[in-house]
Formats: sequence, structure tokens, C-alpha cells
Amino acid sequence: METVNETYSYITNMEVMQILLKIKSTKKKFGMRNLATVTYEALQYLEESPCKTQTRESITNYLRDLATYKLKPHEVLQMVNDPPTSALHTQLLIDDNKEPLTDEENEAIIQLTHKHFQAGNTEQTATTATAAAASATTQPTVAATTTDETVETVETTPEDEAAATQ
Repeated sequence: METVNETYSYITNMEVMQILLKIKSTKKKFGMRNLATVTYEALQYLEESPCKTQTRESITNYLRDLATYKLKPHEVLQMVNDPPTSALHTQLLIDDNKEPLTDEENEAIIQLTHKHFQAGNTEQTATTATAAAASATTQPTVAATTTDETVETVETTPEDEAAATQ
């Protein structure tokens, strides 16, 4: 095997999620048996992570603002994929062999995170929580189980769940 193109780059969780959504929407599964299962499981994880609310513009602006801190590319990627919410969280994302950030730098990075990633997220979280609470009492619960090649969906109503717990 010969290496044709040696270039590489890091991709964010948001970009991975976009690729997986494109694969999921494609009818042809590229001849791989378990691709649907892997795609489903990865998307389940990514939809619970901060990348669900991120946009290319917010990431680009965040990267531009983080450039002043002279972080390594993998540290910046970790901060995009898992935005820090505290000084300890920020320090855990930075290499040990590097000089620790000052308290002011930590606070500035946390403020940048809130500015670029949390602004739209708080409104969306409140809306989602209200909608989830309203639908929890009226809609049936759907559980999906997967096997090698099939997905089985089972619907249960709140009455069924109450009877099962007794």
C-alpha cells in the first residue's frame, strides 16, 4: 500500500456528527454489516454532547479568540469538543509539561467558552426541558434494541410502565 496524501487534520465532534448524519441518511451502507449500529450508537453519544449546539461560525470565532493563549492544536480541539466550565476543567485539558495558566487566563477562557458556545444553548436547554416535561406524561416511551442487522422498536405507555413496576 502506498501513501498518496500525507496531509491530515483534526476534526471536531461537530464535524464527525455531520459525517455520521450524512452516512445515516444514505441508503447504501457501503457493504458494512454493522455500520448502521455503529452510526446509531455514535450519534446517540454525540447528540448528548456540546457539539449538538455548536456551529462552524461559533467554533471559528472561538479558535480565533483562543489563539492568544498559544495552546497546542490537540488542546484546542479538546476545548472545542469538551468546552471547559471551570478552572480545573481548563487545566485538565492542557498538557502537564506546560506552565499552568494564571487565574485570569483561566477565567478568560471560561468566559470565551460561555460567549461562543453557551449563549444559544441556555435558551435551547430551557425550551427542550419544557417540551420534554410536557411530552413525558402524554407520549409513549420508545425503546430501540439492536441486533446484528435489525432494529426492533417497542412502544410502552405510562400505564404499561406502572404495571411493570408493580
